[in-house]
Amino acid sequence: MRALSLRLVLIFFCLAAPAFAEVDIPVFKLDMKDGVMTPLKIEAAAGKPFKIEITNSGKSPVEFESIELRKEKVLAPGQAGSVVFRKLSPGTYVFIDEFHPDAPKGTLEVK
Repeated sequence: MRALSLRLVLIFFCLAAPAFAEVDIPVFKLDMKDGVMTPLKIEAAAGKPFKIEITNSGKSPVEFESIELRKEKVLAPGQAGSVVFRKLSPGTYVFIDEFHPDAPKGTLEVK
């Protein structure tokens, strides 16, 4: 009986493994450096997941923040991180560097 249970568990994990595998999603790069964000505009497809990889190449901390998307990421100088977005509706979403409020705002254009 125990061998049968073990086999069933093994079969389950073999069949379910593809569902647990990480799916390749589009990745966009954003550099933040002492109040300067490059690029200021990112374009992504609506209804599909994607990731923004953020690098702080400056000498001061930065904070990627989008209030309407409920995403934020604080990075120390030289640090990198990412934010993942699931299915977004079409539209233009604003993001800022909250630690540099006078810097130009970035936009995420979802089409």
